[in-house]
Amino acid sequence: MYTRRTPRSASGSGGLHRKTRNRAKTAAGLLATAALLVSACSSGSATTSAAPAAPEAALVALPQATPAALSSYYGQKPAWRGCGVPGFECATLKAPLDYAKPSSGDVRLALTRKKATGPGKRLGSLLVNPGGPGGSAIGYVQAYAGIGYPAEVRARYDMVAVDPRGVARSEPVECLDGPEMDTYTQTDATPDDGKETDGLVAAYRTFAEGCGADAPRLLRHVSTVEAARDMDIVRAVLGDEKLNFVGASYGTFLGATYAGLFPQRAGRLVLDGAMDPSLPARRLNLEQTAGFETAFRSFAKDCVRQADCPLGGRGTSPEKVGENLKAFFEKLDARPVRTGNADGRKLTESLATTGVIAAMYDEGAWDQLREALTSAMKENDGSGLLLLSDGYYERDADGAYSNLMFANAAVNCLDLPPSFDTPDQVRKVLPEFEKASPVFGEGLAWAALNCAYWPVHATGEPHRIEAKGAAPIVVVGTTRDPATPYRWAQALSGQLSSARLLTYEGDGHTAYGRGSSCIDRTINAYLLRGTPPTDGKRCS
Repeated sequence: MYTRRTPRSASGSGGLHRKTRNRAKTAAGLLATAALLVSACSSGSATTSAAPAAPEAALVALPQATPAALSSYYGQKPAWRGCGVPGFECATLKAPLDYAKPSSGDVRLALTRKKATGPGKRLGSLLVNPGGPGGSAIGYVQAYAGIGYPAEVRARYDMVAVDPRGVARSEPVECLDGPEMDTYTQTDATPDDGKETDGLVAAYRTFAEGCGADAPRLLRHVSTVEAARDMDIVRAVLGDEKLNFVGASYGTFLGATYAGLFPQRAGRLVLDGAMDPSLPARRLNLEQTAGFETAFRSFAKDCVRQADCPLGGRGTSPEKVGENLKAFFEKLDARPVRTGNADGRKLTESLATTGVIAAMYDEGAWDQLREALTSAMKENDGSGLLLLSDGYYERDADGAYSNLMFANAAVNCLDLPPSFDTPDQVRKVLPEFEKASPVFGEGLAWAALNCAYWPVHATGEPHRIEAKGAAPIVVVGTTRDPATPYRWAQALSGQLSSARLLTYEGDGHTAYGRGSSCIDRTINAYLLRGTPPTDGKRCS
């Protein structure tokens, strides 16, 4: 599950040529909070069927009454304090490490909020999650949602975020240090022979062993179900009868899971860039691979309309543009190019692929991608693509990484059984992945091998989420979304008993706050007045 949210108003820094530096400042920050996770990808079942059998099981709701063993957690009084960000306050809560054995220990959850600014009657708390899994909800709400959400929403709601267990400020899982992550991200992810395959497997083993050594107990308890149960504690502690929630990308899985577990406590839920929980992850990976191909074709059509497209001139077909990019990747596989970085890193095939994929999340990054490709392909300067890749991995200028990639793997590998058990299984399905995306299919297939070496067994399985009895839930899908294909929004809305499907006909990952006044008005009306859209409403 490579799913994260892209805010439009973040900022970052970079090392491109002067002519691209301003765009780099914008796009690097965008992508740092919103990309798929190439090296730490999702898990899934071993089926190779083109149409997986629909699982019969649906997520079972929990009893409405709070178990006595959890009463102390639900009765917590947070000690709010300033946290260095104007307008925000922070607190720490406790949740049981293991809900089946609440007395076996706690996990600490970091929480932040910005109180409703008025005017108008306060509607309660609005919990926000940007996706990932592994994206920092606190970082997102403090950098963007607390100031970038519509003013009328911020006026009526306390903007709230909690980093899920194992993420960022909530007992983060750590696996590798900076230099080790540099090595990991440069590992050849499209092995050509047995030696390169062994190298990729060794990298996955080293990554997994590092995670297991860092958090042997926590690693067994970072599932989406447990994170959703944590959100109910947060709801109670904040004094809200129902949970109001906006989840993007993976956040839709988290929000839908909450609704499935606590349908009577689900308030106004917006699930933007929806996931389909009924799919085994090999199928998720394959469909997402096709989604990135769809996004790339849109980029290709736009690129060849520009005078400086390095992948083809005006009138070049998307297929030929893809062939040219694939040829460039193969050239990098044999001979990486310089980047000018003080740390000596060169642009490898793996880093270049990550940079290109990262830019597929937001059409606003296409200009930067085109310029970065021009520099790399015509001037042997890989700094632009490296900047995109570093932003995606949340690597800072000092070589330190956030725990994004570590938490991503930890959650995904626990939520579903592994996609593949051996390299041979990957090789057998390579034609299927390459058909889905001639450009990205090979790399994304191999990336799905990582959970095979995870130190703990998966506790989840594919399932439907029906949330019978929940209030109307708004499910949002974008027709050319690269990371969460539109079909997933259709599937989730078909499972949720009270879903209203809202469609954005356009490019990019997710829809709310990305430029469509139709989408924004519709969601704001739901959040502020409780008026859900007509099921099937479409915006462009």
